[in-house]
Amino acid sequence: MSTKHKALIVGVNLNSQDSFEESMEELKNLTEACNYEVAGRMEQNLKSIHPAYYIGTGKVEEMKPFLEELEIDVVVFNDELSPMQLKNLEKALDIIVLDRTNLILEIFAKRAKTKEARLQVDVAQLQYILPRLKGAYEALGRQGGGAGLKNRGAGEKKIELDRRRIEDQITELQKRLKEISKKREVQRKRRAKSGLPMVALVGYTNAGKSTIMNEAVEKYGADDSKKVWVKDMLFATLDTSIRKIELPNQKAFLLSDTVGFVSNLPHNLIKAFHSTLEEVREADLLLHVVDISNPDYREQMKITEDTLKQIGALDVPMLYVYNKGDLAEVEIPKLIEDKVYISAKEHIGLEILMEAIERKVFKAYKKAKFLIPFKEGEVVSHLNQNATVLNQEYKPEGTLLEVECKEKDYEKYQEYLVAEEKA
Repeated sequence: MSTKHKALIVGVNLNSQDSFEESMEELKNLTEACNYEVAGRMEQNLKSIHPAYYIGTGKVEEMKPFLEELEIDVVVFNDELSPMQLKNLEKALDIIVLDRTNLILEIFAKRAKTKEARLQVDVAQLQYILPRLKGAYEALGRQGGGAGLKNRGAGEKKIELDRRRIEDQITELQKRLKEISKKREVQRKRRAKSGLPMVALVGYTNAGKSTIMNEAVEKYGADDSKKVWVKDMLFATLDTSIRKIELPNQKAFLLSDTVGFVSNLPHNLIKAFHSTLEEVREADLLLHVVDISNPDYREQMKITEDTLKQIGALDVPMLYVYNKGDLAEVEIPKLIEDKVYISAKEHIGLEILMEAIERKVFKAYKKAKFLIPFKEGEVVSHLNQNATVLNQEYKPEGTLLEVECKEKDYEKYQEYLVAEEKA
């Protein structure tokens, strides 16, 4: 079994930022998620970033013996470096240098499973490489780890790419993504036509979204093959999964598990995952999942809300799901207005979460009694599929249905309302 490559993480605390410590902790977690062992950490307080090296030249010299002593394989910086900074640092330190953006791209490249996710990551990687064409051969190697580290995706290409070829490749990949996006749009329209509300799980990566998805799937009837992969790491899953959840009272909705967020998520990555993140924007309700046991959970909530703003989803109705309450020693389960406190892993609180979802997404539903002639079988079929049927009887004149239905269906089928309903 091969040993992990050792990493040194480096950050600049610019003008004493309040969030610097949280940001460095996040960088450590990201580095470990990329399968590196974090063997050391260096930081520097500066009033402005050094234009040539990001850190000061003295710090660069100080770092050299440190790298040798700890047998460091890669240095990871806590910001996106300019092409010049990247080139200067690698030349001065004679070591592989990754910036935060490159690190996240490498994680995404390793995690991407579906064709769409792989294409999205490839586009973002090539857009990252484009302004760094000088030394592109080495940059491509870095995408997969380079210098003995496992190569992946764009990093496998060991040929020099000129600007036009990369641009052509991006254009071709975006064309293929557009075709997949069209299919996704057709699927979305089909789901919308079904009348089932869409509920999307969002939140900081590793907050427990996939665990909540799996608990809902297990509790409400689907088999284990419908569960999504869960692991205690950042960005364990990238691919959007959608499952139908059927509540005991016959109401049903679609639950979507989306990619997790992290601070300074690369802009190119957000653009590349645009069609995937459409699921969030088109949802009827967002479940903002928060790891309340994390000391930095408030900062993580802000990061999620900032990302939702970037993708135009901040106006979607939201329910806050404070997960891992057992680790935070808070009262669970508990529901206060639009806040639900649970522990998905410990199977505590899923019922009150479902009740809260039901109140949010089915609040516009109306109770009604319809007497539908036997010849209008498609109306009965539609209501059976898209409304909650409370009672069904067969009368000489037709099928008597007592339902809870959407207001648009109530209006659409008014002619079948029984006399007491019309009064």
